[in-house]
Amino acid sequence: MPMSMETTAWTQLYGVMNAQRERRPFARATLRRIVAFARPHRRRIALFVVLGVAAALLAVATPVLAGAVVDAIVTRGDEGRVVRLALLIALIAVAEAALGILARRLSARLGEGLILDLRAAVFDHVQRMPVAFFTRTRTGALVSRLNNDVIGAQRAFSNTLSGVVSNLVTLLLTLAVMLTLSWQITLLALVLLPVFVIPARRVGHRMAHMQREAATLNAAMGTRMTERFSAPGATLVKLFGRPEEESQEFAVRARRVADIGVRTATAQSMFITALTLVSALALALVYGLGGWFALRGTLEPGAVVSLALLLTRMYAPLTALAGARVEVMSALVSFERVFEVLDLKPLIEEKPDAKKVPDGPVSVEFDNVRFGYPSADKVSLASLEEVATLDTRGGAEVLHGISFRAEPGQTVALVGSSGAGKSTIAQLLPRLYDVDEGAVRVGGVDVRDVSAESLRGTLGMVTQDGHLFHDSVRANLLLARPTATDDDLWDALRRSRLDDLVRSLPDGLDTVVGERGYRLSGGERQRMTIARLLLARQRVVILDEATAHLDNTSEAAVQEALTEALQGRTAVVIAHRLSTVRAADQILVIEAGRIVERGTHEELLVAGGRYAELYRTQFEERQSDDVTEVETAA
Repeated sequence: MPMSMETTAWTQLYGVMNAQRERRPFARATLRRIVAFARPHRRRIALFVVLGVAAALLAVATPVLAGAVVDAIVTRGDEGRVVRLALLIALIAVAEAALGILARRLSARLGEGLILDLRAAVFDHVQRMPVAFFTRTRTGALVSRLNNDVIGAQRAFSNTLSGVVSNLVTLLLTLAVMLTLSWQITLLALVLLPVFVIPARRVGHRMAHMQREAATLNAAMGTRMTERFSAPGATLVKLFGRPEEESQEFAVRARRVADIGVRTATAQSMFITALTLVSALALALVYGLGGWFALRGTLEPGAVVSLALLLTRMYAPLTALAGARVEVMSALVSFERVFEVLDLKPLIEEKPDAKKVPDGPVSVEFDNVRFGYPSADKVSLASLEEVATLDTRGGAEVLHGISFRAEPGQTVALVGSSGAGKSTIAQLLPRLYDVDEGAVRVGGVDVRDVSAESLRGTLGMVTQDGHLFHDSVRANLLLARPTATDDDLWDALRRSRLDDLVRSLPDGLDTVVGERGYRLSGGERQRMTIARLLLARQRVVILDEATAHLDNTSEAAVQEALTEALQGRTAVVIAHRLSTVRAADQILVIEAGRIVERGTHEELLVAGGRYAELYRTQFEERQSDDVTEVETAA
């Protein structure tokens, strides 16, 4: 559909404002990958381009027909001709409207289809990344790749591609027709073009700067709200914050956003007004000069009208094409940012001939395992961490020759100082990382040779965090076994000592537990994760500080549920409180990434080494705590 001068100005301004300024060259490999993503949509793209060309032809035909109508009226020609021309203009208008609707629908299907492909590719790829990727990456930056950058890439097909083709065709046809009508007026229109385009680009870049500033201010304000409105953040503010100062700080940030909004709106209004004035003056000049030619008999009256109408159709595509490079580069930047994530190679790769863990009870074995956490350049991007350069640290060995074996049904406990490497050992078993040397085996099979599905079905892990999704109790439990019935869920809750609590909730199994399970206590969250473990029926259980940070009552309840969960299973237990691992079949004392002692509880106490020292220290602290509790109660 033809655009008015004001609409054209807004379109140009919006495109330049939202385009990312990027001058570095793009590799041909990037373009080839874009073509590969577009190949499944090639038929729609071709049809989209054809519709754009057809719309351009119709847009140029209307002014010519309008001029013919004026000539017929002025010369008092055939009345039937005027009616036929009017009907033809009406039919063209209907055809343009139909083409516009069809093109918009096709554009939506094309754009949304591309968004779907890109998002699915990025999401699937990110899920394969190691845990280190998520610990380093800012969640907001990663989500932005799935939203803003994917949409920016989609715009290359749904907007820029069709716009360049249709605008180019419209411009060539318009210039050809205008030159045949009056080359003098056409040249005058081209001379006035810089007055229309140059301010759009300059003011657009200024507006882009203000928009980036506004986005930064909005992000800062949004981050502050997110931190303060989360349950832990709100609690912290209530305990240590000063509400008046918090309100004042928020008001300052909000006022900055408001100020930049006023400046942006003022600049937009001045720009649009100026360009609208320029376009009005250009039309006045066409009517004046064209009218003078018409009165002298060198130009038909209808041609003057046609030239005035064609002028709008010439300025619109010229203005759009002037900013097309910026929009194309912006779309390519978005594609590169998406490909940047897709090019991060996952450290954990499943072998094509991956095996299943053998049926029945399974053993766990660490065979001379050496491991160092990967450096940032292997698992992350500076843009996702929102830093200038990546941290170069990493790669240093943290586990040095770890060897032990847990027979089927046995419990092996890992104890030691904080940072000794206990949690690292636990993360290697479910293959959250791969070892650098040695091997980790489950049921006698190296975990690197086992399929991810089989490993997930064999190993279950409970961490001290007890993470739950903002969803119902039912949904959080079904994560472990989607096919479980309500009877299975209630059985798992009963065995984890949670059935009475869930029955007392407003909606029972359908009660939403809140963000990270915040509506439940720490002990209740832990028992919920244990219920999930019981539901999964996994044969190997890993407990990483499952009772840490719990009070005595909660610890007792969780410990009771854990006893139920560990029955008949092979277990690797990491514990800070040594009283919880006294019954373990084997206790390993880990210090500085090495096993310095091993044995049963009694054997290690008799040996009088590091374990005995840790146990004696904790026993004295526990006695002191018990005395304090008694005195407080008294």
